[in-house]
Parts: sequence; structure tokens; C-alpha cells
Amino acid sequence: MSKKTRKIKVGPLFIGGGERITVQSMTNTRTENIEDTVSQIERLRAVGCDIVRLAVPNMEAANAFYEIKKRTDLPLVADVHFDYRLAIRAAERGADKIRINPGNIGGEDKLRAIVGACRERSIPIRVGVNGGSLEKSLLDKYGGLSPEAMVESAMGQIDKLEKLGFGDICVSLKASSVPLTVAAYRLLSEKVDYPLHIGITEAGTEYMGIIKSACGIGTLLLDGIGDTIRVSLTAEPEAEVRAGIAILKALGLRREGVSIVSCPTCGRTEIDLISLAGEVESRLKNYPWDITVAVMGCVVNGPGEASHADYGIAGGRDKGIIFRRGEIVKTVPAGRLADELLELIEKDN
Repeated sequence: MSKKTRKIKVGPLFIGGGERITVQSMTNTRTENIEDTVSQIERLRAVGCDIVRLAVPNMEAANAFYEIKKRTDLPLVADVHFDYRLAIRAAERGADKIRINPGNIGGEDKLRAIVGACRERSIPIRVGVNGGSLEKSLLDKYGGLSPEAMVESAMGQIDKLEKLGFGDICVSLKASSVPLTVAAYRLLSEKVDYPLHIGITEAGTEYMGIIKSACGIGTLLLDGIGDTIRVSLTAEPEAEVRAGIAILKALGLRREGVSIVSCPTCGRTEIDLISLAGEVESRLKNYPWDITVAVMGCVVNGPGEASHADYGIAGGRDKGIIFRRGEIVKTVPAGRLADELLELIEKDN
């Protein structure tokens, strides 16, 4: 059961408080290139992204929020480091959330200025701890990077905001190590009730990054920890969103969209099961129906093993069967399996 956290508003969405877990990604365009940035935001929307973060390394990028906001209604997060003026300008220009590290933003007067700009516009702040840039004093205190060091860093940042009377906060603390990240979030979750943005940072290329992210994010979500997620990949942002949604669906935390189940290949398989499963998955990936579709390689065991599926196919040497909730609907030539399956699904839905 998920831990109940505070609820914050990010544009038209809510994070925390038992709300739907949102999926985030970050553009890799130059934010000041408005055409490229808006185009990528719309591609992210098309694959199901809920919230998009934009880098704000300079004032031109901060100013760009005004035009970008006019062309999309997806919530936008301004990612700011070091220069407090960029956070203020992004807030003024329409950012829906500000991501900062109070530890590198400057003195209390600068943080107070950011808080004032955000409070005036009801904009939340996400404070982020990254294991790769932890304060040297904490590394010395704990003898290196540790969950305790990361949590103390986060608590210090939270304390700075709370002393200014600001509690519209989301928190993240990420490392590239799955066990370290999971331990840190578990520890922080015991100390605060702020919504948590979870993920594994610098997770790697698409293949390994998805594996590490699924392990870390999945473990935390099963613990009831996490209100919004990002799968960080060295890949196009759309891949992050697809992976995030897949993780939520695998955990039963999202129901929209088709779920594919398929058996592993074995010596009984008499069809090209790998290609068939790939074709079915590809053809159904954009459909909104909350259904489970099975692709099985054995006519003998297929319908029984996949009786929980709403629809399915099982192939033989020259022909196969189409079934619905374990009941055989028809027998068709092997080359028609995918087409006949899609026709049945579309007819029913």
C-alpha cells in the first residue's frame, strides 16, 4: 500500500496524496530553440508523458518558457543550477515547477527570492540530491557515498525551504547504484511526507538502463514509495516514457493500453514466435484498450496457460488458433494469425 504523501499541484496535475503516479522525461533540445523543443514535447505527449523537464542553463532558455507554454499544455519543469535568477525568470515566464539544488543556488537571500517567486504563483519546488555531486562534508562524515549521506543532504535542503515557510515541495535523491538509491529513498520516506520523485540516475544505455530502472523503481513502488517517476536513459526521451509506462503497467499501477504476454520459445514451438510476438506488440502499442493479449507458441498448452488473457493466439506448424478468455474462437492459417487477432479485437472493442 502506498504511503500517503502531501499533494502538490504541477500545472493541471497533482503529485502525491494518492494521486495517479505520473511519468516524466526531459527534453534534450536547447530550450531556447522553441520549434525543436515544442516538437519534442509533443512527441513525448504522443507516447504518454505526463510532465516534461527543460534545461535552463541561461536566461534565453528561461525566457523561452513563455512561448513554449503557449504551444503546449503539458506541465513544464524548469531545471536550474547555480543561478537563482534563472529560476525566478522561469517562474515568471510560466514554468509549472522549479527544480533546484538549494546547496548550489547560493545564500539564503537568493533562495528566499526563488521561494517568493514560486509562492506568488503557486509553483512547487523540487529539491534534488544526486549521489555524484554530494557535499564533500557529508562524504567525509560518512566515509563516502551512503544512503545516510544522501538523506542528510536532502533533509538539509528541505530545512532551508521550511525555514522560509515553504512546504510546496517534491524531493528526489538518486544515484547510479540501485541498492544505494533504494536504501536512500526508504530512509527518506520514513522521515518526510513530501511527494517523492523516484528513479535511478545515470542508469546507462537503453538496454541496461531499463533493467536498472525497473529494478529500482519497481522495488520502491512495490514498497509504496514514489509519486512520480523518470527512467533516465542514454536514449531518446520517448524511450524513457515508454519504459516508465511499461514499469507501471507491469506493477498493475496503470491499466490503460494493451498488455502483451508471450511464452518463451522451446523445442515444441513450430512457428516464428519471436517475430509474431513482435508484430502483435507493434500493431497494438497505440491502442487505448485495457486488455491483455497473449501470443503463445504451442496450440496444445497455449489457451490454457493464457486463459487469463482477454485475447490470444497460439501457433502450430501450418495453422493456429484464435482464443478469447481461454475459449477457442477459430482456427486460421499460420500466416493470418496476427491479422485475424487484430480483426477480432477491433470488432469487440
